[in-house]
Amino acid sequence: MQKLIRNIAVSLWLLLAGAAMAQQPAPEPAPVIEAAADPMTAALTALPGASYSDKQQLAVQLAATGTPQARALLQALLDGNLYARTADQRVFIGASTDDVIALTDPRTGQSAGTSSEDALEKIGTNNALRRALRGALALFDLANPDAGARLAAVKEILGGLDDTAAAMLRARLPAEPDATVRREINLGLALHDLDSSEAPRRLAGVKALVGSLNSDVYNRLKVLTEQGSDGSYTEPDEAIRSAARASLDSIENRRVLYGGIETLFFGLSLGSVLVLAAIGLSITFGVMGIINMAHGELMMLGAYTTYVVQQAMPNHIGASIIVAIPAAFIVSALAGVAIERGIVRFLYGRPLETLLATFGVSLVLQQVVRDVFSANNRPIETPAWLAGSLQINEVLSITWVRLYIVFFTLAVFALLLLVLKRTRLGLEVRAVSQNRPMARAMGIRTEWVDAMTFGLGSGIAGVAGVALSQLTNVGPNLGQSYIVDSFMVVVFGGVANLWGTLVGGLSLGVFNKILEPFAGAVLAKILMLVFLILFIQRRPRGLFPQKGRAAEG
Repeated sequence: MQKLIRNIAVSLWLLLAGAAMAQQPAPEPAPVIEAAADPMTAALTALPGASYSDKQQLAVQLAATGTPQARALLQALLDGNLYARTADQRVFIGASTDDVIALTDPRTGQSAGTSSEDALEKIGTNNALRRALRGALALFDLANPDAGARLAAVKEILGGLDDTAAAMLRARLPAEPDATVRREINLGLALHDLDSSEAPRRLAGVKALVGSLNSDVYNRLKVLTEQGSDGSYTEPDEAIRSAARASLDSIENRRVLYGGIETLFFGLSLGSVLVLAAIGLSITFGVMGIINMAHGELMMLGAYTTYVVQQAMPNHIGASIIVAIPAAFIVSALAGVAIERGIVRFLYGRPLETLLATFGVSLVLQQVVRDVFSANNRPIETPAWLAGSLQINEVLSITWVRLYIVFFTLAVFALLLLVLKRTRLGLEVRAVSQNRPMARAMGIRTEWVDAMTFGLGSGIAGVAGVALSQLTNVGPNLGQSYIVDSFMVVVFGGVANLWGTLVGGLSLGVFNKILEPFAGAVLAKILMLVFLILFIQRRPRGLFPQKGRAAEG
């Protein structure tokens, strides 16, 4: 590693020396570190009295040593924390604490006591020296064993690319083993070639940038094709302009493609939320024929359960979400059973009364939450493993929380399907939904099935509340934002049909996100509602209507 840094440093030193000779007809001899001397000691001796150009050469020579002490010294000089003691010109790394400066010996990294500011003289820098220091520090990171550190160093260099930095990248390129870092270096070198005075080199740079999605590439290529007010082009060569236009067309086509993928993903994530919100409603509405207007408040209970669990586990936020899922299911399921046993079971066969009664229950639950938690929104902390995003490329990123919600929805759907198809409860639920009198005659306790079904649907609503707590504010009105959408999904997909709910929810989510860029969020929602009204007129039973006895019931 040190040999690689030394080779790059020599190249930089030659560039700096050449630039200095070009600017100064008779330059003074630079304080080159003697080969027999300790590089750190020689540099510390020369720094206090060195000129800015001399400090640049000293920085490159220090970087060539590849030692951690040299890096700390260069970083302190860049940060303005390098001092020379007036009495003996000894150099220290300083850190201000109250009225004194804590000193560190740059040779050993050990504390060297404290000193007042009057006894020290700060070793100054200028813009040119700071650029040289950043380049010298990048030498260490370019040779770092960690590919991520090398990539970060390359991106830092690209932020202020000049001839010196380009030479450093060219020297590093043959020895770079990581493909991603090599690609980033080639990108930087191609961008640098666009500023060349040689037309063939600029053309090669344009061709090397074909298909890149980097925003800097797009902006630079666009500049090459621009025409000024006087009719002249920024790039005088027609061949280069044509190549730049072709590259821009390729980039824009890829941007449109990845933009469509991003829209599709956002639609699927929105559709997953709608599926979670509607799947429990589909069960209760399909089995019992109950229009449960309190379904949104059951989701709200699940979200508040997440808040309570996080308050109980402040030091385990990552695990709290996992704990909140079964807790929210239990809380909302018990609330659902209580609603069914206390109110709904007396109103079977009277849909208007159940609608009004459950609407009243929703108002009561909202007020209870306001009394217990206040009307203010409650903060829900996102776990570290849900934060951030998956960066596919420069224009496409997928947030982890939405990606997890998609998979979570599919897992809940598969589990619910398994319960309804492979358990005794599922068998009895299907029997009651198809022919309630016959199921009762066969000895099935329909009252128990109704309570368990209502509790199951309410529990899933609570689980949906856990997911919503990671996407939106948790407040008393959380459920009101999703109750209408939930009914839209149920009606569109088909009552009491899980596959219809899944397809309907995902479809409505995707269509909504496709319409939003053109119509806006509000108008897109209105257009979806108009579409649903027209669709129901042609297919009143939805995408997947019930068949046989279930349809007759």
